[in-house]
Amino acid sequence: MLITRHAEAEAVLSDPRYVPPPVRQDGAEGTPAWLRAQVSRFSTGEEHAARRRELVELLNGLDPGDLREQARAMTAERGGDWRGVPTTVLGAALGVAFGVADTGAVADAAAGYLSGEQSPGADAAVAKLLSLAGIPAITLLLQGHAATEALIETALEHAEPGDDVDALLHETLRQDPPLKATRRLDTRTGDEVTIDLVACNRDPDVFAEPLRFDPARGRTPHLTFGHGIRPCPAPAHALALAAGVLEGLLP
Repeated sequence: MLITRHAEAEAVLSDPRYVPPPVRQDGAEGTPAWLRAQVSRFSTGEEHAARRRELVELLNGLDPGDLREQARAMTAERGGDWRGVPTTVLGAALGVAFGVADTGAVADAAAGYLSGEQSPGADAAVAKLLSLAGIPAITLLLQGHAATEALIETALEHAEPGDDVDALLHETLRQDPPLKATRRLDTRTGDEVTIDLVACNRDPDVFAEPLRFDPARGRTPHLTFGHGIRPCPAPAHALALAAGVLEGLLP
C-alpha cells in the first residue's frame, strides 16, 4: 500500500502495529548486514527502545549550538570545501578522531547500511569504523551522513541571496526531503506500507501552495524527521550541522 496523504501517514507512524520491515539477522560480524541487525533503526519493541536510549544519551551530551559553530568554522577554513564537514564535526563531538580516510569510510559504509546492499568496500568501511567507535556512535554517524549532506546540497540549489538559513533548511526538508520514502510492515496483515514523504509533505490539505518553494512559510508539520512512535532522535543536531555549513558558504 502506498500512502501519499499527510493525515494517513501520521496515523501509520503513530500506530504500534506498524513496524520497520525486518532485516536479515545472519550477516557476518562486522559487515553492513550485521550492523543493520544491531541498531535501533531496524529493530522493534524493547530492543528498539533500549538502543534508542543509547543514542539519546549520546545526543544529550552534544550542544547543537557548538556543532553549528564548528561546522561553520570548518567550512570557512576549508575555503568552502564542505563535503565531509558534518561527519568530521559530529565524529569529533562524539569523541571519534577522524582522518580523511576515516571520513570516507563513513560515506562508504552509509550506502550499504541504509540499503542493505553488500559490497567489499562497504564491508571494509564498517570494519574500519568498528575499530574507531562503538555501535551507537557509528549509528549516528551513518544515519546523519547521507541525509545531512543531501539536505545541504539541495538547500544550496534553492538558496537565494539574503535567505535566512534556518528557514531555507526547513522549507527544503518539506519540499525536497533527503529521505523520499519510508516503509512499515503491518503486523496484523503482513502487508508492507510505503509512505511517500515527498507527496505527504506536499499535501494541499496541510500546506498552502505546496509546490511552491517558500522559505517564508516558516516551520511546517513536514514528516521528514518522522512522526509518532519513531521520530528521528537528532533533528536539532542535523539541522545545526547543516546550518553551520550553509553559514560558511552563503554570503
